[in-house]
Amino acid sequence: MEEVILVNEQDEQVGSMEKMEAHRKGVLHRAFSVFIFNDRNEMLLQQRAITKYHSGGLWTNACCSHPRLGEETEVAALRRLQEELGFTTSLTKIFDFHYNASFDNGLTEHEFDHVYVGTYTGKIKPNPAEVKDYCYKKIEEVTATIQSHPHKYTAWFCIALPKVVEWLGDKK
Repeated sequence: MEEVILVNEQDEQVGSMEKMEAHRKGVLHRAFSVFIFNDRNEMLLQQRAITKYHSGGLWTNACCSHPRLGEETEVAALRRLQEELGFTTSLTKIFDFHYNASFDNGLTEHEFDHVYVGTYTGKIKPNPAEVKDYCYKKIEEVTATIQSHPHKYTAWFCIALPKVVEWLGDKK
């Protein structure tokens, strides 16, 4: 039984709950999202496996998930990067955000999301249970496609991407 870490609005742990129950009840819990860029400044996107419990078949950032009880969020991000895409790389935390999104299947993502970025240009070995497809795209192309076809992307990606773009702009 996989559990998520329940948190308050300040990301302080207030308990734990079985993952699917937390998503059925829409309880605020800790999560992370990882954005990966290659050496040409293209963003790695993954298409979630059709069999995922929500947002199956939608495009999103490199990976996202929840830390386990007692697991540091960055350690969890590195673990899931390996589990989903078959590689690890150093990550930098760039911001947090909170969102609440409901899905047609009755589940709700109510997350305090820690966002990390990294660079990777090596071989990708996607786990077919997690990832249907992947690609690298220029960030301008991704942003334009989200504007014209937001239904092809996950809810959290549509919220986080403008914040990542802003962070990248501040870096220059």
